[in-house]
Amino acid sequence: MNFSISVFNRIATTSVVTTAVAFGPFFAAIAQALTLNGAGATFPAPLYERYAREIKKDMPDMKINYQGIGSGGGVNQTIAGTVDFGASDAAMTDAEIAKVKQGVILVPTAGGAVSVVYNVPGVSDLKLSRTTLPGIFSGQITKWNDPKIKADNPGVNLPNLPIKAVVRADGSGTTFIFTNHLSNISAYFKGRIGTSKSPSWTISNALKGKGNPGVAALVGRTAGSIGYVEYEYANKNKLKSAQIQNKKGEFVAPSLQAANSALSSVSFPSNYRVFVGDPGQGYPIVGLTWIMVYKNYKDPAKAQAVKNFVKWVLTKGQKFNDDLNYTSIPSNVANDVINTVNSSVK
Repeated sequence: MNFSISVFNRIATTSVVTTAVAFGPFFAAIAQALTLNGAGATFPAPLYERYAREIKKDMPDMKINYQGIGSGGGVNQTIAGTVDFGASDAAMTDAEIAKVKQGVILVPTAGGAVSVVYNVPGVSDLKLSRTTLPGIFSGQITKWNDPKIKADNPGVNLPNLPIKAVVRADGSGTTFIFTNHLSNISAYFKGRIGTSKSPSWTISNALKGKGNPGVAALVGRTAGSIGYVEYEYANKNKLKSAQIQNKKGEFVAPSLQAANSALSSVSFPSNYRVFVGDPGQGYPIVGLTWIMVYKNYKDPAKAQAVKNFVKWVLTKGQKFNDDLNYTSIPSNVANDVINTVNSSVK
């Protein structure tokens, strides 16, 4: 399978081959070589690229195209029926699910941390409390040497420099995870901005970047900036990540271990939809990411290909999550999801 993150302008057609291909103990034989087109979240794109390189060893005759357009776009295209699967870091709402004529199943693939990245000259170890972080992103704190930030960082020489907040220009599951946390810890933020994939920011001089890559690039080249990206984008772009205060009062840096700690007590309901607002331990800004598959496909071979894809991701694919600092889906939950997809997708 060739799994590429690329822009596509139309749905690719399926190509038929005459020889059935056996996929070993994990997969049934498929008599067609198929293309599955997906679009949505940029949060899991590095992980999906890794899946791409590994999955082709088991499924060489299926091609998957994925376009990272943001979670909002992924939800919209799933509703419109213009993709074979969507992707989002913000689980679809009941109202959104009701609009999907083909029916839809939310398939959790991974979890991860959202890093608060910054570019402040002379500052290499920034701490942000449960007061200062929402204060910055609601426009209440506008200078890096504000007394509240100084109180979080005793002995650190904070410059008299305007804060330049960097947010997403597109509808974003990363934004949903971030604003969900801030809304859980700050009544002011919740009332002024709230939890949303596309919030109306009240920050007067906010910069906007498209996707996690766009935010990372803006922070990297803008002195005095602060933004939020999926943890792996912070690593890849060598950006500094702030330590964020959790519910216990601890300042915690983003890491796989800290994200696993935060998500360790998550309970999955029957629809696999989870919103993690303010975990009791570990790194506090964490969330899950999903692909959305239809219950009904016009092509039976495509339905079978989707089942095989989901099964691979939730079995063999999960071992690659740790390599890219994503948490894995618990095996009991993964098995339940596979059974749901196998029995419901037609």
